[in-house]
Amino acid sequence: QVQLVESGGGLVQGGGSLRLSCAASGRTRSIDVVGWFRQAPGKVREFVAAIRWSDGSSNYEDSVKGRFTIARDNAKNTVYLLMNSLKPEDTAVYYCAARPTYSLSGSGLWHYWGQGTQVTVSS
Repeated sequence: QVQLVESGGGLVQGGGSLRLSCAASGRTRSIDVVGWFRQAPGKVREFVAAIRWSDGSSNYEDSVKGRFTIARDNAKNTVYLLMNSLKPEDTAVYYCAARPTYSLSGSGLWHYWGQGTQVTVSS
């Protein structure tokens, strides 16, 4: 099993920045890709970004490209989501997820999920 714990959410003004962290523990060698998803009130959960542990390759959802950066620290088993130029529409609960497969796509089965962290962007 793999456990994922998110942190770093909070309230920020529009145009501001936040850094989310996803700390992985347990059988971390069994996972290859870590992703971030978000779910706004009344909306379906959507893919934000993903990164591959082995080579650092990444993928982003179009609306966050150029504003968000996903990064990893293999020594700490932690993945970060650096969010800049935040907009009110970025308000959501952000979840990290992990899976053993190679694909950076947001679709498909994600085996492990964290509990989520709230991000609220004021206008």
